[in-house]
Amino acid sequence: MTEARDAVLESELLEMIPQLRAYARALTRDRNDADDLLQETLMKALAHIGSFQRGTSLRAWLFTIMRNTFFTNLKKRRREAPGAEDCVSGLLSVEADHERHESSRDMMAAIQRLPVHYREILILVVMLGESYERAAEICCCAVGTVKSRLNRARRIIMEELGPETLES
Repeated sequence: MTEARDAVLESELLEMIPQLRAYARALTRDRNDADDLLQETLMKALAHIGSFQRGTSLRAWLFTIMRNTFFTNLKKRRREAPGAEDCVSGLLSVEADHERHESSRDMMAAIQRLPVHYREILILVVMLGESYERAAEICCCAVGTVKSRLNRARRIIMEELGPETLES
């Protein structure tokens, strides 16, 4: 019975890969790092799938694994200091000339500059459509904290870009 249960969980887990990939990209800000984070999350989830409690949210469980893995890796990177921060290979060589593209790029850049705890709440609630309760569960904090962080994230972006940018 356990093998059948694990097989069902594994198929449900596979269905969540696009959502996990989006969350990973929001956390890491880098496509390659996001793929690595996704792979590490899936490996951990599959290794510990027997500890998942049926009746709880698989999505929240996976997002929590990813979040914890991200912060663990972030701590490791800070200790290691790779030095690739000044690499110009990722910079655009030609500026975009389309106004809408520029405003969406500015919006994404503003989101990327948010502190991690604000950015992850904004991504979870606004972009991935998680409820406040689910986001609180994923981030191991109170619902009020989620609402407060979301409000602050929106305010920071509005102050940076101006209210007229958000209307277009």
